[in-house]
Amino acid sequence: QVQLVESGGGSVQSGGSLRLSCAASGYTYTMYCMGWFRQAPGKEREAVATIGSDGSTNYVDSVKGRFTISQDNAKNTLYLQMNSLKPEDTAMYYCAAGHAVPILTLIEADFGYWGQGTEVTVSA
Repeated sequence: QVQLVESGGGSVQSGGSLRLSCAASGYTYTMYCMGWFRQAPGKEREAVATIGSDGSTNYVDSVKGRFTISQDNAKNTLYLQMNSLKPEDTAMYYCAAGHAVPILTLIEADFGYWGQGTEVTVSA
């Protein structure tokens, strides 16, 4: 059974940093594409970044240069380092896993497994 557990969310001021983690279990981690998505209050969930088993990455334009997705295959853990945070980054952040999906996809429907989310609040 695939399990994804996020942690690391919190409240920071604009310009601050946070590091999110996602502990994965129940499957062969390296066989899946991993991603971070977020959902702001009153908005639809959107992609943030994805990473392939080879470490290649893909980001949405709004976070390029500020966020870094990475993973530790030995620990089955996904990370999202978020720097220069802005109030518009406030959202619930979700970890997701997708098997046999287009490489580095940012399409939510391609990911079949989701964590419960961790909340990030950025104040002005």
